[in-house]
Amino acid sequence: MPDLVPLSTIAPDRVETLLDAAFGPDRRQRTAYRVRAGLQPIGAMSLALIEDGDLIGSIQCWPVQIDGDDGAAVPMVMVGPVAVTPDRQGQGIGRALMARAIAVAGADAPLMLIGDPAYYGRFGFTAARTGGWRLPGPYEQHRLLAMGAVPAIAGMIAPRAAVSV
Repeated sequence: MPDLVPLSTIAPDRVETLLDAAFGPDRRQRTAYRVRAGLQPIGAMSLALIEDGDLIGSIQCWPVQIDGDDGAAVPMVMVGPVAVTPDRQGQGIGRALMARAIAVAGADAPLMLIGDPAYYGRFGFTAARTGGWRLPGPYEQHRLLAMGAVPAIAGMIAPRAAVSV
């Protein structure tokens, strides 16, 4: 049975190896990396699954905000990446990590991510309130998803220095 541990207890090079295996070495070119640049992940929501000493999955969550065109700055949490070693994908590891991070955040926590609507829809993520949101790089609007107490305002998703989760 895998052990769920704080991601901060895992050597960073092991996490990077997992992320490269799951997403490829060009993953750092993705827009999500621009949003998260310079941030530290939220410890309570960033987790790893270890089985027999092997890192088989991880999830990271990040403090972000939407800088509204109306001047409002609304704090949110950016979920992802959710990574599972390729030989263990399709076994529920990613689902378990997502469920745990959402549970830690709380039912109404303002969560957002960039991802597959069909996959993340099962957790309650939708693009219904993100139509006016923008990111600092290329993205497909239908993949900008959110759940919880997120605002339906227009604005830019940006880094945030701290979060209370």
